[in-house]
Amino acid sequence: MEMNAEKDQSDQTDWKGLREIDRAISENRLTSYSWKKAWADRWARAVILTAAIFLIGFVVFVIIQDVIL
Repeated sequence: MEMNAEKDQSDQTDWKGLREIDRAISENRLTSYSWKKAWADRWARAVILTAAIFLIGFVVFVIIQDVIL
């Protein structure tokens, strides 16, 4: 069953800033929306990449320390 995608735009309770989030929730794609918004932000992207680099570095350290040495 398809949800009514065309809401009355003159409704006073319709917040334009939250319309995309509402559609994401109704289409069950909130996680994808959150990741796209985080990746678009310059600082959030830097934090994601820094955390990934530290995680990869830790995994490489553990492999080198336990397996090779």
